[in-house]
Amino acid sequence: MSSFTSLIKESWTEVTEQVTWPKFTELQSSSVLVLVASLIFALLVGVVDLAFKSGLDLFYTSF
Repeated sequence: MSSFTSLIKESWTEVTEQVTWPKFTELQSSSVLVLVASLIFALLVGVVDLAFKSGLDLFYTSF
């Protein structure tokens, strides 16, 4: 049990004293970047899906 307690204490010390946390503005800009990249990726996947659907519809209606 003492090793578990030691692990918890060392982990807490590392998180509170040794980790460099980003500033709030850095988090905001990163979040905006992820949001924009996700929207662009979703649009690209939607366009490819629409292209495949249209191609397959054309293929199936020709037979």
